[in-house]
Amino acid sequence: MAVGIFDSGLGGLTVLSALEKRLPDVPFVYLGDSAHAPYGVRDADDIFALTCASVERLWAEGCDLVILACNTASAAALRRMQETWLPKDKRVLGVFVPLIEALTERQWGDNSPPREVRVRNVALFATPATVSSRAFQRELAFRAIGVDVEAQACGGVVDAIEDGDQILAEALVRSHVDALKRKMPHPQAAILGCTHYPMMEQTFQDALGPDVEVYSQASLVAASLEDYLQRRPAMRGSGTAARFLTTGDPRRVSDHATRFLRRQITFERA
Repeated sequence: MAVGIFDSGLGGLTVLSALEKRLPDVPFVYLGDSAHAPYGVRDADDIFALTCASVERLWAEGCDLVILACNTASAAALRRMQETWLPKDKRVLGVFVPLIEALTERQWGDNSPPREVRVRNVALFATPATVSSRAFQRELAFRAIGVDVEAQACGGVVDAIEDGDQILAEALVRSHVDALKRKMPHPQAAILGCTHYPMMEQTFQDALGPDVEVYSQASLVAASLEDYLQRRPAMRGSGTAARFLTTGDPRRVSDHATRFLRRQITFERA
């Protein structure tokens, strides 16, 4: 009954924590491709190939359903995977869907024409690859009209978080928020479009101001997966053990993950 969670590094652990709280009876197998992180500076073909390889590794662990807890992979690879690569008995889901459902206040299966929504000015903070893909804007346009999305590529933030450099991460976040505000002075909402960014949510909120509603992904993804598994219980795979896997140095990644989640995490080599 295991479910796979994939990220290019440690950011997906924010999603995993929310999933564990929401679905305590489900064993999750987490795979971080730390040897090739960060994905945010890679091209689409490279991201696709690396993501497919990691998903196949999670299938080998008995995870028929894999969550791409990585916005870059979701933006640059997911649609191509679903259309050209995915076997019929497997499922790969991304992290954009729950965000757009929350922002547009409509379910993903609602195929009615796009309509106006409450939030009109949206700031999107994401990796360079996610921003250049325009995947968020494309999916949003299918469901909402009249929404102005201003995207800010947040170079360096993921590296600073993974390295545990809180001071640098905070400085970079404030710099990127300032850059965004020069383009969109008064956003109504902000999307933290990278699973690393919940670790800096309060810094984003402080820099944006109290009037900006900040959408973070972890809790939204957890609620969405709970609903998905209730409707499709057969997608719980054959795996029974929770594991943490990495393509990087297990000891180094374990140390960083333990600091990241503030609890002991032990990774094995994938």
